[in-house]
Amino acid sequence: MKDEDTLRPEYPAELIKSGVRGKYVKGYREGTNIVVIAPELHKLFPDSDSVNKALRQYAKEHGMALA
Repeated sequence: MKDEDTLRPEYPAELIKSGVRGKYVKGYREGTNIVVIAPELHKLFPDSDSVNKALRQYAKEHGMALA
């Protein structure tokens, strides 16, 4: 990626500076099913499919019913 400023002229600086950092973070955390896994686990489970497969197998082996 280039280091040059790519902000379009139609976006005024006042608009950019008026943002509130973390404004939606609480709602996002409450309404999402996204989880962060440890880096060493990411090597074993690199995508959603592999994580879901492992969790389904775990649930099956431990007699947990899936909806």
